[in-house]
Amino acid sequence: MNFISTRNTNESISSIKAVLKGISDDGGLFVPEIFPQIDLKNIEEWGRASYAECAARVLGFYFDLSLDTMRTITEAAYRHFDDREIVPIQKIGERDYIMELFHGPTLAFKDMALQILPRLIEHAMEETDKNVLIITATSGDTGKAALEGFCDVPRTKIIVFYPKDGVSDMQRIQMTSQKGSNVYVAAVRGNFDDTQTAVKAMFADKAFSDAARKQGYVLSSANSINFGRLAPQIAYYIYTYARLVAAREFQRGEEVNVVVPTGNFGNILAAYYAKRMGLPIGKLICASNKNNVLTDFFESGVYAANREFYHTISPSMDILVSSNLERLIFEAYGRNSSIVSELMDELRLHSHFAISGQVKTWLLKDFYADFSDEFPTMNSIKHMFEIYGYLMDPHTAVARTVLEKYKRLTQDNTPTIIAATASPFKFSQDVLYAISKKRVGDPFEAARALSQLSGQPVPPALMALENAEERFGDVIEKDAMDGTVLAALK
Repeated sequence: MNFISTRNTNESISSIKAVLKGISDDGGLFVPEIFPQIDLKNIEEWGRASYAECAARVLGFYFDLSLDTMRTITEAAYRHFDDREIVPIQKIGERDYIMELFHGPTLAFKDMALQILPRLIEHAMEETDKNVLIITATSGDTGKAALEGFCDVPRTKIIVFYPKDGVSDMQRIQMTSQKGSNVYVAAVRGNFDDTQTAVKAMFADKAFSDAARKQGYVLSSANSINFGRLAPQIAYYIYTYARLVAAREFQRGEEVNVVVPTGNFGNILAAYYAKRMGLPIGKLICASNKNNVLTDFFESGVYAANREFYHTISPSMDILVSSNLERLIFEAYGRNSSIVSELMDELRLHSHFAISGQVKTWLLKDFYADFSDEFPTMNSIKHMFEIYGYLMDPHTAVARTVLEKYKRLTQDNTPTIIAATASPFKFSQDVLYAISKKRVGDPFEAARALSQLSGQPVPPALMALENAEERFGDVIEKDAMDGTVLAALK
């Protein structure tokens, strides 16, 4: 399959080249020329297959690699997850299902894609004699997952920037203690949007790209602006639906709703792509935290990023510029790349843009958006533990809270899949406080206390960090990021 840019539909490149480039030369995001269609007649067969097999079939729709090659990639990618199901599903109440996406090496949903992406890039590198430089901005989980995925991958170097005060203690230590000869990590004074904007500017800067090329590197990204990061996320929605049909939880063809804690809009966009492929999804419920720019957008039709920024207990969602929304806008405007370019220029220059009333109506046929403040999010963590004995991290709790609001408002009892995006032990201080009102300053002490309270073991990957050496301590200004990258290449 070939891919086109959201800002220039006349540019068409192969899927593997799109993965290697990450972002189009015009600043647009790559999207598939068409949406392949799944056959629901085979959905139960998919539900009885392994996760690696299901993922290989989904990815095979998009990438010009043989099914056997895709199987080799997915089997290797998911070999070291801590649950043999890869994506275990927990039933909560009568019709809600929690899709656990945090059983990979870094205990966050980003592993589902970032164990795949390096292997796709290795295939793409066969077409170039250059090395590949991965530059990534993170609001918390992407950074560690990308570092882990690309650690010591031949002919690659990965550089991760994170907002200095915008990640949890555990997330920071995961990144700064990362091993590997090809990795570098730096904190940035600013928020995630500052960091992401600077990274995107590097990709758009020809002089910067030329300077990297002179040192033997072509640029690519591990953020979800790279379709190679986005595509593996489509697979777990299809797999979960197939698994539930095979388990007779609902009938083949019956609609389900999906609720996703949302920051950069990649995870919920993957669910939308699954729907476009024929998966029977009813409402896509976009759950935001106090940084509720997406909620306001779906309600008003105006995207206004120039607003107060909040640090919350769900830091991976502390985002005001949701990059993947561009892909949805592209579809909403009938793939009119000229309009998308104009809207994205408005966002870049003035920090806002507005869509037409007709387009807003089109979006609301598929999407519902709401948000949760800190207090109800913590109440949701406590409630889920007390009623169901289930531990939720703060991001998943945002999704659960918004789902409850949606049900009260609409009386919609459609079966619902909730995307659980991180292990609660990555945010043990806040989860422990939500359940017990006990505030513990040290994240590892908090993890042990949470384990004792819940009866669940602390994931070994987290406890191994307690005595890990923090290799990276640089803190830089956002306007020094490009110079930092070039210096790291020398």
